[in-house]
Amino acid sequence: MRKLKNEELERLDVAAFKEARKTPLILVLDDVRSLNNIGSVFRTADAFLIKRIYLCGITATPPHKDIQKTALGSTESVAWEYREHVLELVNELKSQKVKLISIEQAENATLLNEFEIQRQETYALIFGNEVKGVSQEVVNHSDEVVEIPQFGTKHSLNISVSVGVVVWNFWSKLNS
Repeated sequence: MRKLKNEELERLDVAAFKEARKTPLILVLDDVRSLNNIGSVFRTADAFLIKRIYLCGITATPPHKDIQKTALGSTESVAWEYREHVLELVNELKSQKVKLISIEQAENATLLNEFEIQRQETYALIFGNEVKGVSQEVVNHSDEVVEIPQFGTKHSLNISVSVGVVVWNFWSKLNS
């Protein structure tokens, strides 16, 4: 086997990305502190043609050198918007018939591997603060809570890892 060179990967340029049909997923980052995590989420969103990212609360916005360090330019391709109040955004998305899914550990949460995708829906996947997670108030307004199964000693995954796992799972189910 030979490793491929970047020019052999046939990736979209920014203009083609913006015109491409998007995956019906919206990512909501609420009170995410780490600029590196934010940049990593942008990169994942670019990889899977995510429709939009909403940055809420204390979540920093581009341009910022520490976001760019991990985003590697994906802040230019992926559509994003800042919203101060996540609950206002949640209500707006709900009024647009977007299915709100909090990614959290909660009573009666659906395990990610058991979550059934409805292909005609647009989903907003809500990820919370690195320490506190998704707020209870946002969980209360969600259509469903999805939990990533974990089997080790730690209670959670890094948010950028969680985004990667969940987006890959949704994308795979939508494209199977």
